[in-house]
Amino acid sequence: MSAFTIPRSDFCVPTSIVVGGTIAIDHVKTPDAEATDLLGGSAAYAALAASFSGVLVHLVGIVGKDFPKAHLDMLESRGICLEGVERSDSDSFTWSGEYMPNMNERVTHRVGINVLENWRVKVPAAAAAAPIVVLANMSPDNQLEMLEQCGITNAERGMRNAEDSDNSELRVPGSAFVVADTMDLWIEIANERLHEVLRRIDLFVINEGEAREFAGTSNLVQAGRILLEKGPRHVVIKLGEFGAMLFSGGEAADSSNPQFFRSSAFPLERLADPTGAGDTFLGAIAGHLAANGGDFGFEEIRRAVIHGTILASFTCEAFSTRRLETLQPGELEQRLETFRRMTAW
Repeated sequence: MSAFTIPRSDFCVPTSIVVGGTIAIDHVKTPDAEATDLLGGSAAYAALAASFSGVLVHLVGIVGKDFPKAHLDMLESRGICLEGVERSDSDSFTWSGEYMPNMNERVTHRVGINVLENWRVKVPAAAAAAPIVVLANMSPDNQLEMLEQCGITNAERGMRNAEDSDNSELRVPGSAFVVADTMDLWIEIANERLHEVLRRIDLFVINEGEAREFAGTSNLVQAGRILLEKGPRHVVIKLGEFGAMLFSGGEAADSSNPQFFRSSAFPLERLADPTGAGDTFLGAIAGHLAANGGDFGFEEIRRAVIHGTILASFTCEAFSTRRLETLQPGELEQRLETFRRMTAW
């Protein structure tokens, strides 16, 4: 299969993933426009992005009594299983923010924690058995709850390391591949718990500012190596409009001499709303890996990074998930091919 075609799940396994995180109501203002009552939240974007790979996506999160039914209907129409989405009598998690003219800086005007204040993750049995687990941005405590319910412990991770072949990164049957994201808030207030999460995961995705803060260095190449030393086998540092960097220590987690890949971003003439682009990137990576037979080696993750990069570029073309909702497979394939021609030499 070409590295630049949309993966199909009808000929390979694993065929399902579970995505946990926030599901929100967003209010976004940009220099050109403003929109309210938008679908937001890390898990919502990631689950929708993963669905483009044709795999079964289980969504785990919580919404309040005020959450628009249309958003849930849209997710369900994309084949996303909502059994793990808890409904609460409280108000939904909300975020209101404004982007500055350069669209790289934003100001948060209001955050309504609401249903997240005392939320405890509840993963349905069918979702807990998924071969790929995605910990979208949420508190490290919630991420650890999800890992426990999916049967992923430090002891189980150690067993996988011992059983994995030196020459292959195909997973051990019965184990799960774990992808996780985070944010600066958790680095600041829950650093110890976040380190515990990193010891249990396979692929860590983080933006450049957070990578510098978490690793304690301004040099991103050094940051990638330092983050590998914290436990994950692979690290992706998001660079926004400048692309992404992949560091891989492989199954042996050789952080002293990692494999490296750098991807540029797809150039956009007009940026409508970058909200959720990073979460789209995360979910698209997981979806691509799920649709490609459980191969989690460096080359496949590199292709997944490209897939995530391109899908995230579509997210930026309209408010919220609106562009993803209208995106056709042919458009994605065409942009992947255009990107290949742009970056090949």
